[in-house]
Amino acid sequence: MRIRRVEGDFRSTSDSRCAEATGGMVASAFPDATAAGVEMLAQGGNAIDAACAVGFALGVCEPQASGLGGQSTGLVHFEGRTFAVDGSSRAPSLAHKTRLEKARRRRLGYRATTVPSTPAACGWLHRHYGRLDWATVLEPAVRLARQGYRITQLQHDLQVRECDNFEAIPSGSGARYFLSDGGKPHPVGSCFRQPDLAGVLELMASNGVEAFYQGDIAQQIDADMVANDGLLRADDLALIPWPIERPPVSRRYRGYLVKTMPPPGAGRTLLLVLLMLNYLQSKFVGGQEPPRYHFLAETFRKAFMQRQDRPFDPNTYPQIQHKRMLSKSFAREQASSIAKGMDVHLPLEDAPGEDVGETTHFSVMDKDGNTVAMTQSIELAYGSKAAADGLGFLYNNYMMAFELDNPAHPYYLRPNAVPWSTAAPTIVFRRKQPWLAAGSPGSERIFSALAQFFVNVVDGSAPISEAAAAPRIHCSTGGRLSYEERRAPADVVAYLEQLGYRLTPREPYAFYLGCVQAVLKRQTDEGFQGVADPRRDGTAAGPQ
Repeated sequence: MRIRRVEGDFRSTSDSRCAEATGGMVASAFPDATAAGVEMLAQGGNAIDAACAVGFALGVCEPQASGLGGQSTGLVHFEGRTFAVDGSSRAPSLAHKTRLEKARRRRLGYRATTVPSTPAACGWLHRHYGRLDWATVLEPAVRLARQGYRITQLQHDLQVRECDNFEAIPSGSGARYFLSDGGKPHPVGSCFRQPDLAGVLELMASNGVEAFYQGDIAQQIDADMVANDGLLRADDLALIPWPIERPPVSRRYRGYLVKTMPPPGAGRTLLLVLLMLNYLQSKFVGGQEPPRYHFLAETFRKAFMQRQDRPFDPNTYPQIQHKRMLSKSFAREQASSIAKGMDVHLPLEDAPGEDVGETTHFSVMDKDGNTVAMTQSIELAYGSKAAADGLGFLYNNYMMAFELDNPAHPYYLRPNAVPWSTAAPTIVFRRKQPWLAAGSPGSERIFSALAQFFVNVVDGSAPISEAAAAPRIHCSTGGRLSYEERRAPADVVAYLEQLGYRLTPREPYAFYLGCVQAVLKRQTDEGFQGVADPRRDGTAAGPQ
């Protein structure tokens, strides 16, 4: 990698998707949330303060992806120490497979939700590592909920797509809060205000994050669940799903140390892809020849197959299996098994249904080098489509992330269990210091989106602005290969079709193929760079 080219060819853009600054950097999936983080840094806050402000603000202005009813996991580098924040949600005490045998109940409605953990994760992070006052950190989110924000084209389109699912909830709570009067999508550019949500945020700002889990809010959630045949109760909330600090998983790629999310996240899958690609020539991996895309596709298939074959939960099983999965010998073995054609020993069909989960990611660096890469979600777009009555936030539908058939499975549904996750927030180190932080939404496409982003930077010497915008592919275990129509070279498409992949064209800059938000601390000069993937609504910015 030519680092001077990576950092020197970066250019800020007028739409704020690409930005440079001297006092830190924030990249998130919504402009108002990015501004909230910059506001914290400008007031003397650190990366933790900024990250918490961004997380709460995204819960207000990107409700299709996250919110108070979801979960947050991340990677943090603070004062020289790097750790993972496992902010997984928890299965309610009443959760049992007999109550969720109908697949629809795991996807829609009140029974689909786990115990929300985003408030606990952000509150815990701020309490242990933040610098500013808690109310100051929450103030931008309160302001956005009270004063409103403008509906984007993407949000309008998602509301159009999800209208039928909103209507499927008998109480109509999600539609009442997140669609316009009459259950129609909000027009693009209209101002969307959330006074009930503002009240919840104000109560938390005054009384601490415990106010969400114990007291009036918990009782309101309990009553809402009882009235709508849900499973979540005040006793579940009272336990408070505080996050757990875990050691990150890490390996080197082309000499750069990559640290990422341990289980129940999917960082191991990302690292296995990079370890396999490390055995191919950098010039080939960073190039654009048609065989390069075949090798990427086969790497994705093999890495995700290993994730499926080796489920792992650190709360249930000792940490052993990933040592084999992330060994150099195993990666070499997997890489050498890639032939000129598709591997017929892998499944040639996918499981029924399509994974269309929704998530958001944001990355933050402060002037002292503290770094946060955080992924938060309510699982599918607009979660369970049911909202908390009088409180204004959507319940998640993470019940669909549990195993129901095999009691020996580490993610088998049981009270207080945590759901399996595909999140892989990542920090890349150069000379023992954070250089690049990134992450992406996109369910099972998260690891492939991030791998292609890192390959574009490290092997292709592309600035992070170009690396995030570059055309992407994703290949499922069964060989269904998605690509961006009119952006993928015609010779590449023809070559992959000839090899037997089941090609699925997506729109240019496809929502389906992830959305990388990345920040970088310059090594060849002073300052920071940030990029928000053009596939969604984000921006990057920092204080000067």
